[in-house]
Amino acid sequence: MLFDVDGVLLDSAAAHRNVWSSWSQTRGLDPEKVWQLTFGRRPEDTVKDAAAHLDPAVERKVLDELLAKEGDSILPVDGAADLLEALTDSPWAIVTSGDRAFVEPRFVATGLPLPAVRVYGNDVEHAKPAPDCFALAASRLGLATSACLVVEDAPAGIRAAVAAGCPVVGLTTTTRKNRSGKHTCAPRPWQKCETY
Repeated sequence: MLFDVDGVLLDSAAAHRNVWSSWSQTRGLDPEKVWQLTFGRRPEDTVKDAAAHLDPAVERKVLDELLAKEGDSILPVDGAADLLEALTDSPWAIVTSGDRAFVEPRFVATGLPLPAVRVYGNDVEHAKPAPDCFALAASRLGLATSACLVVEDAPAGIRAAVAAGCPVVGLTTTTRKNRSGKHTCAPRPWQKCETY
């Protein structure tokens, strides 16, 4: 299994919303428009689309500093710890557009186990919605992508998983149901799913 992190294992939507709203307002941008660009993407990729006149590397540092201030407000999604503990004998990985320096301390602080295989946004040249991150995680697990079930909440991540050839469970924790593809959607993690 390949898990996205934000919105799947960590309940970080409110923290990310605070970060992007603050950043947008200080840059004279519409927070709502910027927020819609963020789901499942690296911050620097969002900056490129929202404010092409700004340096994505510089802005990424600002965003990371804002997110660090939100750290304690980010908790595991209900049921995530039990699910991951149940996978101790199964191969699994995290595949996120997030940053190692943020994700790993949050897992440790919240008691979530870290898998041996972790793929972060800066581990690949082309991040979600490109398939590279899921292909890399499957390779590191020694499995074909078609043998790796992906659990995602963001349309960009779902597109990346499908492009990589992975079956996908799409959670509707942060975005509305997408009935346009052959994905299974669940309103909350680890509950009854509906297939569309």
